[in-house]
Amino acid sequence: MEFMSAPWWSALLAIVLIDLVLAGDNAIVIALAARNLPPALKQKAIVWGTVGAIVVRSAMTLGVVWLLKIPGLMLVGGLGLLWIAYKLLADQGGDEHDGPSATTFWGAMKTIIVADALMGVDNVLGVAGAAHGAMDLVIIGLLISVPIVVFGSNVVLKLVERFPVIIQLGAAVLAFTAAKMVVHEPWLVNVFGTDSGATDVQSMTRWALYALAIAAVLGAGWWSQKRAATTELSAH
Repeated sequence: MEFMSAPWWSALLAIVLIDLVLAGDNAIVIALAARNLPPALKQKAIVWGTVGAIVVRSAMTLGVVWLLKIPGLMLVGGLGLLWIAYKLLADQGGDEHDGPSATTFWGAMKTIIVADALMGVDNVLGVAGAAHGAMDLVIIGLLISVPIVVFGSNVVLKLVERFPVIIQLGAAVLAFTAAKMVVHEPWLVNVFGTDSGATDVQSMTRWALYALAIAAVLGAGWWSQKRAATTELSAH
């Protein structure tokens, strides 16, 4: 693809749109993971968490052809993201020393990078596909995603501090993202169909999985918080 040609600009526009659509999930997980940090460390965690996630995603993008050959990648990534969504809720109950929203900078960094690596599969595949093998476009796409995620994380973090219920909404978004990854697993195409072709039963199965994933994460998170609160009361 010739640099600065009409197809080049068209591909770049597609990449920007992909980043805008998919960066929301990344901004949510970064904000939720950093929410329990001291104020002085929150912005640091957002910036460096984003940088770390971009580095991981860059490596994934460069190896996208190899990634496409890994069977079960979307399924494993989706299940891993479900666990992170649950932990983001469970850690509100007081068990913060080993979970995603740990009160240490490195604890938050670990969660941000792992979660973004899992969620980045869709973004990597989308950007690589839109770039049609043009590495200059891939690199530009990665650079564009940095300010989008940093700005989005700051906005979400401010909203979380003011409206704690957003934590539940954020976890639900991550659960939905995880379910979408499972739905797009090539191994399960006979179960869920494809975006361009799915029977009524397959479409219903998709929506049932979306609902089940969200309900399971929110329900398990609520139960974990309740159990932690009961344990704390018993200890006193």
